[in-house]
Amino acid sequence: MSNVKHLECTICHRTYKDIPDMMTCPACGEKGILDVIYDYDKIRAVVDKDYFKHQDDHSIWRYLPFLPVDPRYTKNTLRVGMTPLYDSLELGQSLGIDNLYVKDEGLNPTQSLKDRASVIAVVKAKEAGYDTVACASTGNAASSLAGNSAKVGLSSVIFVPKRAPTGKLAQLLAYGAKLFKVDGDYRDTYELSKQAIAKYGWYNRNAAVNPFLVEGKKTVALEIAEQLDFDVPDWVVVSVGDGCTIAGVFKGFMDLFEIGMIERIPKLLGVQSEGCQPFVSAWESNEDLIPTAENTIADSIAVGIPRNPIKAIRAVKNSTGRWISVSDSAILEAMRLLGKTEGIFAEPAAACALAGLIKARKLGFINKSDRTVVICTGNGLKDTANALSAFKEPTLVKNDISELDAQMR
Repeated sequence: MSNVKHLECTICHRTYKDIPDMMTCPACGEKGILDVIYDYDKIRAVVDKDYFKHQDDHSIWRYLPFLPVDPRYTKNTLRVGMTPLYDSLELGQSLGIDNLYVKDEGLNPTQSLKDRASVIAVVKAKEAGYDTVACASTGNAASSLAGNSAKVGLSSVIFVPKRAPTGKLAQLLAYGAKLFKVDGDYRDTYELSKQAIAKYGWYNRNAAVNPFLVEGKKTVALEIAEQLDFDVPDWVVVSVGDGCTIAGVFKGFMDLFEIGMIERIPKLLGVQSEGCQPFVSAWESNEDLIPTAENTIADSIAVGIPRNPIKAIRAVKNSTGRWISVSDSAILEAMRLLGKTEGIFAEPAAACALAGLIKARKLGFINKSDRTVVICTGNGLKDTANALSAFKEPTLVKNDISELDAQMR
């Protein structure tokens, strides 16, 4: 019922049937990440610009021809997607960029881009007959999975590192998830989730190994293209942790390129925090990824061992893009700038992308005339403790207008 031809291993290129709970390549093991391969002739026969003009579904399901799901299971999900793409005039002027846009993913149902992956996960779980979905997460994927699972009547089991921000934990509990805080970092959390999923037979929502979740994330690129009337930008800037989001962005643009809807693929700028930059370090040294510390306030992208490196590395390389890293202080400054110029409150991991753009402008490889999109992946209310560290304490005054006058001077 979908346009999927097969699943293909990114290492050995063996192909497999499109099975809802197929994860990694049996021949290559966990490193054998699978890619979903489509019949573009079938999609091309259905999709053109007129196709979108007649779509009244303002969610990611408007892109069903590009998605690996059975439409019968998409009817009762949260409304994910079709987030605004703001023409960011004030921010663009401050950075010296003529055409700058911000894609605000914080307006998804659980306030992050991860909803795009989670809604695919719960649909695939329903297709395969599971009653429980599980994942490891630094926070956003966890709250996203919990909310999307609750909507379709699935149970969710979530593993988070002990550092997970309280805003994300509150969401998880509100959505009724069974929550485990792991006494360790994300690596420890992921390993425990992997063992538990294997032991208890839950559906695996871990985006790095589940090939279908990148397909959900790619819808952010489909939306950007549609919102720009398929005249794609020169650059798209993405914060990177595991690598699934930037892989999805590339896949979405590639889908449109393959069917002739766009003439080129935008360059992708992958941005990491200096406190956790395995992709940047590998790119700079031209060597394989090595495990790194997870020492950054940007918890959503604090992934010391990326589980989806091949797709992410290929996304930047094949788009002729670049990698860059930024300091935590630059991330906090980007949070302030985005809030005061565009009215968008970003969590640190989301503001990391803007910090990367600011640095790229200073280094001169993104030019004034380059049409650029920054993807803001999550809302600042996810992590209020770090958000407050970016700003001054509010001024305390008595109920006395003369004291207020003194403070206003």
